This record gives sequence, structure tokens and C-alpha cells, in this order.
Amino acid sequence: MPGESRALVVHGGGPTAVLNASLAGIIEAWIDAPGRGALFGARFGVDGLVAGDWIELSGADAAAVRALRTAPGSAIGSSRVNLSEAAAARLLAELRLQRVDCLFYTGGNGSMGTASMLAQLAQREHPELRVIGVPKTVDNDLMVTDHSPGFGSAARFYALATRDIGEDNRALRSPVTVVEAIGRNAGWVAGATALARQGLDDAPHLIYLPERPPTIETICQDVASRVERLGRAVVVACEGLRDPDGNPFGATLDRAGIAQHELARNLGHVLAEGISTMTGLRARSEKPGLLGRSCSFAVSAVDAEESYRCGRAAVEAAVAGSGGVMVALRRVSSDPYGSETFLTPLAAVANVERLVPDGWIAACGSDVTPEFIEYVRPLASPIEDRRRFGAI
Repeated sequence: MPGESRALVVHGGGPTAVLNASLAGIIEAWIDAPGRGALFGARFGVDGLVAGDWIELSGADAAAVRALRTAPGSAIGSSRVNLSEAAAARLLAELRLQRVDCLFYTGGNGSMGTASMLAQLAQREHPELRVIGVPKTVDNDLMVTDHSPGFGSAARFYALATRDIGEDNRALRSPVTVVEAIGRNAGWVAGATALARQGLDDAPHLIYLPERPPTIETICQDVASRVERLGRAVVVACEGLRDPDGNPFGATLDRAGIAQHELARNLGHVLAEGISTMTGLRARSEKPGLLGRSCSFAVSAVDAEESYRCGRAAVEAAVAGSGGVMVALRRVSSDPYGSETFLTPLAAVANVERLVPDGWIAACGSDVTPEFIEYVRPLASPIEDRRRFGAI
């Protein structure tokens, strides 16, 4: 019908375990809103966005939409393709032609950069278009928001994985296990593995964040000290870890020279080899990788609920006439935990990274502080204790 609002949803960047929960929130809120027209999803992110490869979501079966709330990945696909200004201008002309006046863009700081560019161009090319950002990133590096949907579940997965790797390490001393955690430039997920500890001697015994670069000599000294005391050591290293000179300890870089994508392929393995060579200790590595980003059986209930709520809040903002903004989360209470959504300008979150505060990294450089742990604890949902006999 002429005059009805039509909307389009785009996913950008890596999927998470709760990305589809925000999609469900958008679909259900759009259907609930009075006077709404069709809602479309761009297949495979920017690729489908510019190609006009859109699928209608507003007519989806209600049960199927509910099921999205617990489905990992992206039901409409995603992409890391950049959108040029020329392509953006052509896209806005097409959106105007198709009478699309609401664009929901879900992603991290890079995606918010694209959303911000579209919002600015729309002021001239398509003034009726309201661009709303929906936060999503396991790296937890979006500015302004207290935390990002997707992070809580990744934090939970890596805390559980480190807890259980620690029990294996305790039972059959390796003696050294290096766990590589996801995170390009920010160590939020690596730091969250501290939630695995029930006692002082529990894994992880060492945590290294890219915000505080160590030398390989420091790592080896720290490991040798822990093994001397405990007979074992579980080391967590963020995949984006570099030494003080900016080198990835000899690891192979994927897409070297491209700052947006450059990342070590085998950091954990290289660190384990370095530890073995320099200390004589037997060391191995574990790299859950994408499993930690998208694991459906370690989803944080808090994370899933907040992701869904952010999707609904995006629609509510668009219906109210807001544009050029991203939905963000504000913590209103830590015990009991509670949060609320609010809106922040896209320009405030576009293409900037939120790193772990230096005051939340232990003075020794190989751990996080109690303040960090209390920040992340409610986001990951409870990490259950592992009961054991006292013999080991």
C-alpha cells in the first residue's frame, strides 16, 4: 500500500550465537507495529543489499521466527564486504525507488561505520530513510554501550572451555596448555576466561591481553614459575596478541597488511612451540576458533534476551522517527543484574574500538582484576562449579 513504511535488515561481520535473536526481535516488533508494510532481509549482507537480493521476512511463520531466538549463525547471511560511497549512493536511489524508509544494520564498529555513512548520505539522497544500528560483536569492542550482544555467549563458551581444559590439565599434567581465545585487538573474551576459576590454583593460570603486550621471554618465565609451583599451567592468549614491537611471535598472518582483517592464523600453536623450545617443558595448544563465536550449546541466557531486546528497540526507535542512531545497552544494576536500552549517534561508535581499560588488567600483565571479573560475570550467566575429590 502506498504510504506504508517498508524496511530492510542487513547483517554485517561475523555471526554470533545470538545474532538471530536480534533478528527475531526486529521481525516480531515490526509485525506488531501498526501500519507497517513489508520487512525484507538482505541475503548475505552487503552483497545482497546492493544486488537487490532481498527476502521478505514480515510474512514468516510465527513459530519459525520464535525459533530464531535460539538459532546460531545468521538466518539471512552476513558479509565483510565494504560498501563504497559510490555504491552507497546507488543503493539509496534503489531504496527510495522501492519505498524502503527503515534500514536496520546489525554489526560491530565496522558495520556501524557503514551504517553511519549511509545515514549521512541519506540526509541528502533519501531524507525519509531512517538508519538504525543494532549492536553485535563477540569482541565487545563497540564504544558507548556497556557491552555488545554476542560477547556474553562467547565469554561463557571460553570460560566453560577453559574450566574443562583446566580439569584435564589437572588430571593428566601436560604440563602446559595454551588456549587461544578470539579477539582481534581487544582482550575482552580472553579476560572472561577468569570466570572459570573456583579456587586460587584453578585454570587459567595466566591470561595475556593485546592491550598489555608481553615478550616471549616474559611468557616463558611466567609459565615456568607456575609449573614449578603447580606442576602444570593453562595459558590463555588472545588471538590478536603481539609482542611490544607489534610482532605476532612468528605466527603466520592472514591477509597481512590489511588492518581490518589482519590476524594470526596459528598464534596458540606458535606460542606453545616457543614455550617448549625456551623452557624444555611439554606444551600443546587448543584453538576453539569459530566454535567459540557461534556455539549454540553455551549461549548465555542474559545475552540472548538482550540481543532480542535490542532488535525490538531498533524497530521502536524507527517507528518513533529516530535515525542515524545505534541501540546501546546501559547497566542499571549489577546485583541483581539489570540493563536498559538507549540510543546513541552512529557517529559515536563508527570505526572506533573499545579496549579493555588498563586499570582492569592486573599489574603483573598476565591476569585481569576483580573489577573486570565483576563486570563480565552477569553477562556470561552462571558458570557452574566442577566438583572434584581433594586428592588432586
